[in-house]
Amino acid sequence: MWSNKYLRSPLTRALLLNMRSRHHDDADKLQWYTCDTESLPQHLQPLFIQSHLDAETQAFLRQCSEKSSWLGVQIYYSFVTSVFGLFMSKTSINGLLGRGSMFVFSEAQLLRLLRVGPDWRTSRLLDLGAGDGEVTKIISSHVEEVYVTEVSPTMKWQLRKKRYRLLEIDEWQTTGFQYDVISCLNLLDRCDRPLTLLRDIRSALEPRKGRLLLAVVLPFQPYVENGGKWERPSEQLDVSGDTWEQQVTSFSRDVFARAGFAVESFSRLPYLCEGDLYNEHYVLDDAVFVLTPV
Repeated sequence: MWSNKYLRSPLTRALLLNMRSRHHDDADKLQWYTCDTESLPQHLQPLFIQSHLDAETQAFLRQCSEKSSWLGVQIYYSFVTSVFGLFMSKTSINGLLGRGSMFVFSEAQLLRLLRVGPDWRTSRLLDLGAGDGEVTKIISSHVEEVYVTEVSPTMKWQLRKKRYRLLEIDEWQTTGFQYDVISCLNLLDRCDRPLTLLRDIRSALEPRKGRLLLAVVLPFQPYVENGGKWERPSEQLDVSGDTWEQQVTSFSRDVFARAGFAVESFSRLPYLCEGDLYNEHYVLDDAVFVLTPV
């Protein structure tokens, strides 16, 4: 077997790494969903929802594998990213190219987290930082009115193409109506004022039946992109702990309670992203919560 350190061509090295990733990540997928519930506080233990690698997640991974093997397309993506990366964020480049879709949960995993059946319907959804709207699509099939926010101009373009109702980032709090569900998926660690955001969400939720669907990458490492530079946010969350379970406990105790929320249910899920020449997909470790306003 060739070692990639002896391959002088960057393209050949990329192809070799891609082939290796196909063989070595199957066992890792079993770890995406594990939780040591005994290390959680007693009040959180029954709130954990055990998830698994289901059909919808596998379909997304197969799609990632297929796209990663499109050699000419991936070379084109790599070239455009290197050129446009001089003056555009990676998120905006992905929006321009129509690539880099994310996967947070399947519809079945979402319904289990919400503890509802397939016929569940609600009136109004707000998806904060909706990206290209692919994750929004999973929730929107159960909602009458769907509102979204996004910062990236090219992602806004993608959202308008999907006919979502686009609100500005300083507009959704002042619409004069409240939301039944607000989703805030992997946004807290890229937000300058995360505690303020949580409190604004609480005010915008319908107080009796409102739910916040929140995903956060653990370990928690907050940074904000500012003019092409990554900086620490101006507002810090007091998250402690070394393990996934310890940080989940800290979020429940030190962040959510402080912002006026209680945990209704939570699960451990992979935060997946379409890959490139080097990897079929990229994965981060997510904690996904359903929160109720207290």
